[in-house]
Amino acid sequence: MNILAKYYTKDTDLVTRYVADETIIVPVRNNVGDLDSIYTLNEVATMIWHLIDGRKSVSEIVEEICKVYDVRREEAEEDTLEFIISLKEAGLLRLNNE
Repeated sequence: MNILAKYYTKDTDLVTRYVADETIIVPVRNNVGDLDSIYTLNEVATMIWHLIDGRKSVSEIVEEICKVYDVRREEAEEDTLEFIISLKEAGLLRLNNE
């Protein structure tokens, strides 16, 4: 299946805080925050993070990014895919049907 057609959801073992226009994500393992794995997201990454809800496909997320930011579809798609893949590899996301 094409990654643009996939639906992702956030892992449940996370603590997320919004501070000064950035999102901070701390994975929680065995009821302890993994302080060696803190993720800080900029404005665009924060928007993508909010849009990942298990109900929007990656393609729909890219469309939303294009509506809000003055960016070509190809560039938004490439950057969004790269970001989502990095979140999945970090264990912060999973496919909605997993």
